[in-house]
Amino acid sequence: MIHPPPSPLADRSDDSLHVQRWASTSRLMAVAGLAAAVAACGGGGGDEAAPPPAPPPVSPAPLPPAPAPAPGAQVYGDLRNATLGVGAPLNGAIPFPAGNAWNADISTLPVDPNSDNLIASIGLTRGLFPDFGAGLWEGAPIGIPYVVVAGTQPRVAVQFTDYGDESDPGPYPIPPNAPIEGGPGSAGDRHVIVIDRDNNRLYETGNSYPQADGSWRASGGAVFHLNSNNVRPTAQPRWTSADAAGLPIFPGLVRYDEASQGPGGIRHALRFTVSQTRRAYVPPATHWASSNTSPNLPPMGMRVRLKASYVIPAGFSAETRAILTALKTHGMMVADNGSNWYLSGAPDERWNNDRLKSELRQVLGRDFEVVRMDGLVTP
Repeated sequence: MIHPPPSPLADRSDDSLHVQRWASTSRLMAVAGLAAAVAACGGGGGDEAAPPPAPPPVSPAPLPPAPAPAPGAQVYGDLRNATLGVGAPLNGAIPFPAGNAWNADISTLPVDPNSDNLIASIGLTRGLFPDFGAGLWEGAPIGIPYVVVAGTQPRVAVQFTDYGDESDPGPYPIPPNAPIEGGPGSAGDRHVIVIDRDNNRLYETGNSYPQADGSWRASGGAVFHLNSNNVRPTAQPRWTSADAAGLPIFPGLVRYDEASQGPGGIRHALRFTVSQTRRAYVPPATHWASSNTSPNLPPMGMRVRLKASYVIPAGFSAETRAILTALKTHGMMVADNGSNWYLSGAPDERWNNDRLKSELRQVLGRDFEVVRMDGLVTP
């Protein structure tokens, strides 16, 4: 069993608490009172009356299935062969085209000149922590769940309570029983992630609550085009998403169907959190979530990679070696305020929690370096 820290707020600065985009004050107070919860960027809102019933949804006709890929082959930007269901395998599909920033090989890019200070601010002697796993923690699956639906999935209305002006309007193809991060009773981020495989679209919402009429209420939502480098055509600079950095969440998750293939099985960047961030962001991020302007704090979207000199132990599990190989080749991006060096992933009953935790904790902050930050956006 993976044991999160005593409180998701335990190692956050006042600035990071002040800027949690997805939290309401009442829910932050509720989260702070939990004895042991997984670190997250904020909380959900309180119960509200359901919105008026939405008009009957219109479901687009599904596209014909794509040709089946060869066993073990990767297909970029086409998810039509993904399996349907909660936590379903993508069968070799990788979101976004091969040349997208999420899929880029950054192993030989220059190191940022301020790398040492930036890494030190996150923690030189603290190890990686898998914020995902098998089984339950406090009654909920460990990690950020997702569901793959067909193009025929009915669209339903989504009422945005906080960030409607930075959200993509509905309707969204969210099933009434879509998995919610932290479970139905969660006071955390309550992310809902839906992949429409036939239309290559990704729908993500935060602080998500199902309503009696089949609609949903959420703080905000974003729609990403998985078959394009223009990943969110509607997005404007400084817009948030269901993630504080304005990034999509799903492409950065560690998933068992990829990690189980061993080194080379994960061919994209990953997502992680830090306790203090800077009031700045680096593309592909579009949003900051801090009032601190110190150049020694990581901006949202900052990418780190495992140093080439780090030797991945041969005795580590195939899953851990896959993760560490990806961190050398594609790195991981700062996506949210949370606990330092927390690596995001999807729940799966096949994870070996004890081994995953014991192996990753041996990979320390000093084993990483910051990739040069080109295009940094500041106030």
